[in-house]
Amino acid sequence: MPQDTESAVNENSVTSARITDASDDLSGMDPSCARKYIAQYITALKLQEKESEKLAEELSLWESRATLARSKGAEALALQAEKEVALIRSRKPAVDADIETLKMRIEKMKKQLPILASRVRSVDPYLLEQELLMAAGHLPGDEEKVAVERDLKTLEKDVSTEAALAALKMKMGKSL
Repeated sequence: MPQDTESAVNENSVTSARITDASDDLSGMDPSCARKYIAQYITALKLQEKESEKLAEELSLWESRATLARSKGAEALALQAEKEVALIRSRKPAVDADIETLKMRIEKMKKQLPILASRVRSVDPYLLEQELLMAAGHLPGDEEKVAVERDLKTLEKDVSTEAALAALKMKMGKSL
């Protein structure tokens, strides 16, 4: 078996195994992760489609080689070429089936995207801030006043902390 055909068979076996083991249920994913997951499937689909095209080209090539060998009377070469034709023909339906499976899974996953997007809650930070201010008894537009109060409370805490630290240092200084 030529090395190109052998590597193609091995590559496709891995892709085929990946297709059957993967899940097309996107529940629990966020929309951006789901899109990336679908993109991986689309990439696998494109690779399988290229592989199918490559197998079709190789099939045509080996069929023409078998015909050429027969016309020149090289039966041994013709038999080897026909073995390659049989090998490629046996592989092509599996690749085409993988393509169809990928297409179905991609469509199924794409249909789940709107559902995932609807589950995501968008939070407007400004609206949330206004709601929190109102819950705390402030009127909308009092953000600046609240910010000043917050800064002043922080300063008051810093001053009380410094005073407590100074008292502790003085107490420790007396005990030494």
